[in-house]
Amino acid sequence: MSETALPKDDVQPVVLEKQVETPPPANEPRRGNGLAIVALLLGAAGVAIGGWGVWQVRHLQTNTQQQSGQVQALNDQAQSLKLNEQRLTERLAQLPGADELAERQRLVTQLQGDQQRLNQRLETVLGASRKDWRLAEAEHLLRLASLRLSALQDISSAQALVQGADEILREQNDPGSFAAREQVAKTLVALRSTAQPDRTGLFLRLGALRDQVIDLTELAPEYKDRGESLLGLTADGDGASRWAQWWDQVSRYIRIDFNADKNVRPLLAGQSLSQVRLALSLALEQAQWAALNGQAPVYTQALAEARDVLKGNFNPDNPQSKVMLEQVGELSKEPVTVNTPDLAGTLSAVQAYLERRNVNAEESVKPFAKPAANSAQEATP
Repeated sequence: MSETALPKDDVQPVVLEKQVETPPPANEPRRGNGLAIVALLLGAAGVAIGGWGVWQVRHLQTNTQQQSGQVQALNDQAQSLKLNEQRLTERLAQLPGADELAERQRLVTQLQGDQQRLNQRLETVLGASRKDWRLAEAEHLLRLASLRLSALQDISSAQALVQGADEILREQNDPGSFAAREQVAKTLVALRSTAQPDRTGLFLRLGALRDQVIDLTELAPEYKDRGESLLGLTADGDGASRWAQWWDQVSRYIRIDFNADKNVRPLLAGQSLSQVRLALSLALEQAQWAALNGQAPVYTQALAEARDVLKGNFNPDNPQSKVMLEQVGELSKEPVTVNTPDLAGTLSAVQAYLERRNVNAEESVKPFAKPAANSAQEATP
């Protein structure tokens, strides 16, 4: 407001001087209006300048407050940095010296070398032990195959066992196992060229024959009255019944045969027929046992006894007896035993390979013991 008042003070003396020096002009009212307008303009300009000054002052105050806040934040950051510097200084003071760090680095390097050597030795020992276990399994498989051949003559099982042993030897990928694998290959060829007797099939076929023994009839069937044979020979009355009873008794011992040129054999009674059937069944059962266990002499003898019983006690013209006799003859030709190959050479070759491998493994492990002893001596001082 002081700035707007100053021009008015400056104009008024000039006007007064002009009024004193010069007479008032004719258009004096117009000059008064112009001066008033100029005064108003000057006052508005002063007000605007004052408002701008006030705005500038407030803006400066706001900037000052922001700068004060920034300065406070910088002070806080500087304080936290100072605290961190103090902590780092304390940690650095706790760290060992350069000589101690060099000594620790040397010990760590030595420890890493010892650990690496121990890991190599452990891997060698574990790898050798796994291979030894597998090779021991191959030897066990060959032993089982030899036992199956000698005890049961089981060609199929022995072949599977020897094949498993060959796969284990192949997994080793060792040139030293060439001799052992060669013997195993020869054994496999021998087993594959040997025919396996069908003992189970023979056992079942003989069992089926045993089931048919109960249906065999005697050499000459006895007469059985059905009430039709004496109707035309007798009349009604007591004489007919006596004649029928007498004929029934006589027909058990008398046989009328119209083929007199054939040999007549004695008839079998009921008890004797049961005994013959039992003897035939026992012979077939013995043949079953011999076929299942590979006993060729017992098998042949049992079937020969069964054939003799069939020929001596049953009619060869009877279809049942004839078919059974033919089947017994066919079964007697079937083999129940075979010449199995010997696995002793193969087992010896595998055992020799295992012994050589164990010796080589012991020699390869010995060099690892020396570095460990030297490291222990270095760590003692």
